[in-house]
Amino acid sequence: MTPTRRSLLTATVGATLMPALPRLGRAQAANTIRIGVLNDQSGAYRDISGPYGIECTRQAVQEFGNKGFAVEVIAADHQNKPDVGANIARQWYDQGVDLILDVPTSSVGLAVNNVAREKNKAYINTGSATSDLTGAQCGPTTVHWMYDTYMLAKSTGGAMVKAGGDSWFFITADYAFGHALERDTTAFVRAAGGKVNGSVKYPFPATSDFSSFLVQAQASRAKVIGLANAGADTVNSIKQAAEFGITRRGVKLAALLMFLPDVHAIGLQTAQGLVLTESFYWGLNDRTRAVTERLRPRLKDVKPNMASIANYSCTLHFLKAVADMGVAAAKASGTEIVNRMKAMPCDDDAFGPGTIRADGRKLCPSYLFEVKSPAESKAPWDYYKLLQTTPAEEAFRPLNEGGCPLVRS
Repeated sequence: MTPTRRSLLTATVGATLMPALPRLGRAQAANTIRIGVLNDQSGAYRDISGPYGIECTRQAVQEFGNKGFAVEVIAADHQNKPDVGANIARQWYDQGVDLILDVPTSSVGLAVNNVAREKNKAYINTGSATSDLTGAQCGPTTVHWMYDTYMLAKSTGGAMVKAGGDSWFFITADYAFGHALERDTTAFVRAAGGKVNGSVKYPFPATSDFSSFLVQAQASRAKVIGLANAGADTVNSIKQAAEFGITRRGVKLAALLMFLPDVHAIGLQTAQGLVLTESFYWGLNDRTRAVTERLRPRLKDVKPNMASIANYSCTLHFLKAVADMGVAAAKASGTEIVNRMKAMPCDDDAFGPGTIRADGRKLCPSYLFEVKSPAESKAPWDYYKLLQTTPAEEAFRPLNEGGCPLVRS
């Protein structure tokens, strides 16, 4: 099956957000599943998923093949703005989109979550990190794939404290994601007997100069500077810290959410020795290498990371659930298709076997990596060495601690 491919352009809030989707005949519409990839195509998070996440979604559709129904993939840029994202989601759902996925930027992710619940439409978030999506803000139509702030805080933050980093200062993106990551990491630091010397919040996405924030962090005399940000902000923070010679003075940088493209952008000379957490690495095992090779014609010289390839993984599982319950039933209720996804075991070459809990959390292992030195790297994108693995059932917040109203006590 060759899926229909269209890319839709966003416009300013208050105007028509995007052209109407092409009208399908009644029979064609009834037998077509529409998937909308909503992400950052032009801002700080573009290189994490962006066009690569769209291609990973299309790869999943291609591999799924022809199971008696058509699949159409569309895409749009939410510009990291909650109102833009929510308006696109509302328009898409009203025009017959059956699933929205990706949606980085936690404030946007939470806004789309509300629209999906209101419209009873399926929503799989692979891009936002806030653990609130499976906590107080969890909904019956939402699945949270791959990673969240609790998992990152436990893996990276916990490892830094065990290594002696018992005093912290946070440089935090001032929106839902940054707040949640600082909150969750602070809890792990304090539980381990550490302390937080302070924090500073910076405007997102309007900041590229982190020098004043790094000076404040250094003045706090904290052993660890926790970067509660992601994407281009993390890259700029680390590059500027290197320019100031901060790490040469013994201060450690904790990149609390960092992706393979960030390491590529920084370069091994500067990034070597950084500790970070991902739930996917292309060179981890035979299955991850196999799916990376299949994606090579689409991604060219770029390797997938946990954010982009999560779109591949969740799309495959969603389409398997559609085939299992039937197109008409899947299109009729977001709650029911999500319930079917929760009832079915997950398994793919990106993340291996897994399950989806009652709160919508998709479980998978988390991996603590250290960035290799230039001398240790043997090939392009050979950047990580594995330090430790946290099993899927231990990587995320316990089910009964999140406050999700879907979870019976």
